[in-house]
Amino acid sequence: MRKGIVVTARPGVEDLAVQAEELGFSSFWVYDTPVLHGDPFVALGLCAKVTRRIKLGIGVTSPALRSLPAAAGAFASLNALAPGRIICGVGTGNTARRTLGMAPTTTAELENFTAALQSLCAGGTAEYREGGRARDIRLLHAGPYVNTTDPIEFLVAAFGPKAAAVAGRRGTGILSFGLLAPEDWKALHDARRQAGGAPGDPASYVMTALHVLKEGEDPHGDAAKDATGHIVMSLLTFAADNPAFAERLGVEERDAVRSLLSRRGTVTGAPDRHTALYADYLGRIAPADRDLILPPLIDALTLVGTRDGLLARFTALAHAGIDEIVIQPVVDPPAEMAEFAKLAT
Repeated sequence: MRKGIVVTARPGVEDLAVQAEELGFSSFWVYDTPVLHGDPFVALGLCAKVTRRIKLGIGVTSPALRSLPAAAGAFASLNALAPGRIICGVGTGNTARRTLGMAPTTTAELENFTAALQSLCAGGTAEYREGGRARDIRLLHAGPYVNTTDPIEFLVAAFGPKAAAVAGRRGTGILSFGLLAPEDWKALHDARRQAGGAPGDPASYVMTALHVLKEGEDPHGDAAKDATGHIVMSLLTFAADNPAFAERLGVEERDAVRSLLSRRGTVTGAPDRHTALYADYLGRIAPADRDLILPPLIDALTLVGTRDGLLARFTALAHAGIDEIVIQPVVDPPAEMAEFAKLAT
């Protein structure tokens, strides 16, 4: 099974990309969350200039964040810096939109945007709309400025069958976050195939966190919580922002959601709750929040175990059709990346 790394965009990220390439990782990603992190295209532009082999991914952009011509120009520009090494993840903007206090875009908008982006990045045309006005556009500066010749790998971010069906119709791979249950992946792959995708199965990626246990270490102790807490906290934050989802959780999880809201000084339904809930999102958790990182959520959303236990989980995920595991290191990224690289599959 292939392995990758995802980080938040910030100065110095290119040093991690160099290390990731030296350690043999297949891909290196940055998140696209404009009000939380640095710009992913700037970050990957720096990474492109100092690496030669590793794939570089945006995980993920959205039609609700970037206009079609701006997104196409950005990806084609990256492709000129790192020909054939660019991965374009596209989603509804679930996180990036909610950090603005806005709802994600629709599945239909996701599909239309993905199709248009695929066409433009391959040198074709696409319809561009502003209000009631529509025009066919293409990248007029292909060649000396942007690369529309080498292929870009497209992925659709999916948690359920609707987005997976978009991946099927567009012939793309699937990217998911914290989704580690084999039965969930079977459902995604079934939905993609039933939608009539390209011949064969495009690649499937899952993003999560990982912690390799030392002998006798508590799998739910402070070290494990620090390494994986950002992934667990992402679910609790989503639940705090979405009461209907929170109601589907267990009693202990709902209590954790209420505690999170209280600690952030906001309530469900407050119009400005996004400014409190998403601060430091996907960053290392504060020690005071370790009690919110519940053992069942660590087990469900992340990869914690001994070397042998993790290898067994990798095998199960591979059998579920996952081609690459992408982890986000937050405690000591260089050390965590090196530890991940040692896990042979």
